[in-house]
Amino acid sequence: MTEQPLIAVLDYGIGNLRSAQKALQRCGADARLTVDHGLIADADAVVLPGVGAFGACMAALRDADLEDSVEEAVDSGRPFLGICVGMQMLFDSSEEDDSAVGLGVIPGTIRWLGSELPRPQMQWNLLTLNLSDDQMFVGLSSEAWVYFVHSLHAVPEDHAVIAATCTYGGVVNAAFRYGNVFATQFHPEKSGSWGISLLGNFVRIAAGATKP
Repeated sequence: MTEQPLIAVLDYGIGNLRSAQKALQRCGADARLTVDHGLIADADAVVLPGVGAFGACMAALRDADLEDSVEEAVDSGRPFLGICVGMQMLFDSSEEDDSAVGLGVIPGTIRWLGSELPRPQMQWNLLTLNLSDDQMFVGLSSEAWVYFVHSLHAVPEDHAVIAATCTYGGVVNAAFRYGNVFATQFHPEKSGSWGISLLGNFVRIAAGATKP
């Protein structure tokens, strides 16, 4: 088992990617912002953060020549974490930008939150854990509060992949498990002790991962 797992944080120039890197380092990982294909291939785990607009993030990821690296990391079976718009990018498409094509890792669509409440949801919210036995939720209490900043959420074709939800004018899908991929609409790096617990679980999973 690797004591300090190497985690590649994909650096495609959008938003404050360093905050995710620093949070993972705090949890004991050798987390590196990178566009280096070799380092990404050698990493024990890979993280795709993201903030802003779906279409702009997809364009930036492709301009950085990282789309194939995402696909290879997912296909390898290594632990993979998508955060916020990084989570949204794993889906097929988004109502935010009909012309943008997502990565298609998780079948489904990103849809607008209901208009009866302010958008974006910019607040702490309580998670309901659908997959409470998932390794990513080890040590999280049934009252885990996490921080959201978003106007859209993911609606997968298979609702069995929804790992957690919250309530904001109705049920909002907040986290997903799809094989070796875990993805969150909320920002664990901004979610205090609950977020650090979740990222710590990801680091421990990465430390026990066996690369092909």
